[in-house]
Amino acid sequence: MANYKERVEAEYEAIERTLDRLPRQPLPQLSDLELAGVATLLQNFYNGIENILKQVFQIKSIVLPDGPSWHQDLIRLAKKEQIISEALTDKIKEYLAFRHFITHGYAFNLNPQRLENLTVNISGIFTEFKFEINKIIV
Repeated sequence: MANYKERVEAEYEAIERTLDRLPRQPLPQLSDLELAGVATLLQNFYNGIENILKQVFQIKSIVLPDGPSWHQDLIRLAKKEQIISEALTDKIKEYLAFRHFITHGYAFNLNPQRLENLTVNISGIFTEFKFEINKIIV
């Protein structure tokens, strides 16, 4: 179990470093290139969430979902298995939807207001996520 805990801690650190790189100024003031960088950081945040959930699934001997909707299934199963709360699930789903958008879309279609909405509460969401995960991996 210690190995899983170390991996989760490494993911926490990577997410914290990612969040530290988000700009402090209003996003509508940024260039298209800078917005693309913010989008990448948001995607990195969500990828870290998924990586941690995969570690928790291994700890709890839960089979990881596969197939074309595995990203959605991972979040649904994490809620069903009470790894994360329903309230947190709803918040994380916004980042899942954005991950899908940025993976399959184009950076020139980024909406600064949508990005800003995702960055406003991201630190609080991460704190809430860590709290819920730490109850399992301790």
